[in-house]
Amino acid sequence: MKSFFSHTTYTADEPELSARDKDEKRLLDDLKLTRAELEIAYSGFDNVTDPDLIDCYIYKVNAVLKRYKFLMEKASELNIIKAADFAPLPKEDFSD
Repeated sequence: MKSFFSHTTYTADEPELSARDKDEKRLLDDLKLTRAELEIAYSGFDNVTDPDLIDCYIYKVNAVLKRYKFLMEKASELNIIKAADFAPLPKEDFSD
């Protein structure tokens, strides 16, 4: 299984997990981090007034939404999570 987006450092005191369990944990951690990044991007968008910064946050939100969608699809394919496990995304989408 491929690593998704995170770079996890393992310490010696972690219990030994199977490869699948490590992949599942890594994927869930990536989903949580991506969700937090999305909230930060929306917050930044809400707090800027400069047109160039607004454009930057629009691109940022769209990029993070695509990454979140990708990770959710992978988690669904692997039967790791159900849709109810994560709060729904905002309905806003800045794509054309």
